Amino acid sequence: MSKQLLPDDIDELAARVVSENETAGRKVALAESCTGGLVAAAITEIPGSSSVLDRGFVTYSNEAKMESLGVAQDIIETFGAVSIACVWAMAQGALKNSNADVAVAISGVAGPGGGTQLKPVGTVVFARAYRNQDGEPEGELKHFDGNEDAASGLSERASIRRQATICALELLLP
Repeated sequence: MSKQLLPDDIDELAARVVSENETAGRKVALAESCTGGLVAAAITEIPGSSSVLDRGFVTYSNEAKMESLGVAQDIIETFGAVSIACVWAMAQGALKNSNADVAVAISGVAGPGGGTQLKPVGTVVFARAYRNQDGEPEGELKHFDGNEDAASGLSERASIRRQATICALELLLP
């Protein structure tokens, strides 16, 4: 991203998500883990968001991912909850359990603990899936700097979650 987005920019981005998806006639669903519902909260701050947001799933635990979204246990055991395979399954599960046309899933390590050498704090994965999608899964792994917002007083964890929210909102633009 070329500039640091502040909370007002999140509101502006969420307003674009609502407006552009409404114009496109698209319903969206969310499957959130490390963001804990922040993406859904940003969207629902916008008047008229009910015409776009079908539903959101906050599946913080591995059990919730399996029970609510149908993520296979072997995906979590083999690749981990912070993996393209897991978020792809989360996005597919969100579509299966909603009336949405597109779903975005997010899982990551917001910190301050929980990071590993392979998946350090700031590692966040995203997937976007479309109903009746053909082709390869759309997934992306990012590493966010938790100190990006230190000057504004945000903790490392809050900064990582804010950046993940922004990325997820961008994925919801048509």
